[in-house]
Amino acid sequence: MKYMEQIGMRSKAASRSIGLLGQNRRNEALKQAAKELKKQAAFLLEENQKDIANAREKGMKESLIDRLMLTRERIAGIADGLLQIADLEDPIGIVTDMKVRPNGLRIGKKRVPLGVVGIIYESRPNVTADAFGLCLKSGNAVILRGGSDCIFSNKAIVSVLRKALNATQIEEDAVILIENTDRAVAQEMMRMNTYIDVLIPRGGAGLIQTVVKNSTVPVIETGTGNCHIYVDAFADLQMAVEIIDNAKTQRLGVCNACESLVIHEDVACQVIPMICDRLTQKGVTIRGDQTSMAIDERITTASDDDWGTEYLDKMISLKVVSSMDEAITHINTYNTGHSESIITENYRNALKFQDEIDAAAVYVNASTRFTDGFEFGFGAEIGISTQKLHARGPMGLDALTTTKYIIFGDGQIR
Repeated sequence: MKYMEQIGMRSKAASRSIGLLGQNRRNEALKQAAKELKKQAAFLLEENQKDIANAREKGMKESLIDRLMLTRERIAGIADGLLQIADLEDPIGIVTDMKVRPNGLRIGKKRVPLGVVGIIYESRPNVTADAFGLCLKSGNAVILRGGSDCIFSNKAIVSVLRKALNATQIEEDAVILIENTDRAVAQEMMRMNTYIDVLIPRGGAGLIQTVVKNSTVPVIETGTGNCHIYVDAFADLQMAVEIIDNAKTQRLGVCNACESLVIHEDVACQVIPMICDRLTQKGVTIRGDQTSMAIDERITTASDDDWGTEYLDKMISLKVVSSMDEAITHINTYNTGHSESIITENYRNALKFQDEIDAAAVYVNASTRFTDGFEFGFGAEIGISTQKLHARGPMGLDALTTTKYIIFGDGQIR
């Protein structure tokens, strides 16, 4: 039997028992996993350093190494995330929309697990634990396929998670890591619709599009983040600078970081030098149009490709527009459906922006960095969906469930 088929069969079998576990059993396992992660921090750091060393040897840029890196603080945060998931309301078994038909049948919807969730991801060891936690809490088994650049970290984390499951007498195959990093194995995973109920890719545009185009398993598309901040003519300019600084520089290699700025011409001469002062001080290169370059000589020429680029680095694009309609058109043309923000004191403009921008999360006077399951109150997140079916935006527990109809009768026949 093939390697991947064995994994699929094991996960499918585990999903049946996981889906029947009571809330207390699932929460107990999550708390045990959090305890084990903290207890095994030294082991996890040791294994993570192997991945860091390999990444530096291959010339990976520092912003991506930051996503790969574990520290004691990050391990504690990952563990605390599992505890927060345990404290969340249980999504399984909730019955809604119960109604009585004229023939006496009582029909309702019951929330149930999806079954087996497959996740293909890159360079983020925290995803390993987050995905496990959310899937277990929602009654699902999970198959994880991380990147080769994170293999030592992922193997270590999964070994700890499986130990916790064993300690609480829960099927260890609730979480399975694909340890073969060959790309052919990932391609095979995309066609395992017999065993996997949904596939979630998390990573760069190349990975996501490969999964979307090649998978026979239903896919929830978690998108890249070419996130914009639009500084309106009615903006508080100091607020704009603070928000842009946070959205761009607080953490470079994440999908909710700001990659593109759009500035109204009425405030461009005032705010662009302020933005340049703040961002260039932190080593950020600004690529702009001719208008912005004429305002500040620190701005370099932007190509057409820059408007649609997710840099994940110390670069940002800047476009000056003559109207709000032009700003909205520009953003809707080049955004990736992730997170967009307007800085304005004008209530009508704020509502217009929220109405007309096509994205999963649309902010007024706030950083795009808040598009995150934890910040939205979901605990950890399984990803940020940029599609429109089933789930959109940060995906918490509800996004990992589906519903089935339950019908009560007393002898009705048709």
